[in-house]
Amino acid sequence: MVYSVQAQAVQQREFRANRMTAHGQGECQGEHHADPGAGHLSHGPILQALDDCKVVIAQGMGRRMVEDFPRSGIQVFLTDETEADRAVELWLAGRLQADPNRMCGCGGHPPRG
Repeated sequence: MVYSVQAQAVQQREFRANRMTAHGQGECQGEHHADPGAGHLSHGPILQALDDCKVVIAQGMGRRMVEDFPRSGIQVFLTDETEADRAVELWLAGRLQADPNRMCGCGGHPPRG
């Protein structure tokens, strides 16, 4: 979900399907993570799809993606909050609990729920 926020209030919600990455298709293929030359280039399509965003809130994310978003000017919040609307509400109120330990590597995604 992509939320448009103005004056600390959600103005619009938009669903953007992740069709850009193997991860978005439910696969976790670590080959690009093992290639030191791949870096942010392997994440180019997802970075481009979210280039109008300032913040990404997620339950988990790989280390390279966590590093690549800020390089593109996008702040990352990893949280155990499971409801997108609630996570945005907490973020707007300055009460979203960030958990950097939710960063994952292929083959070791954090448990859901």
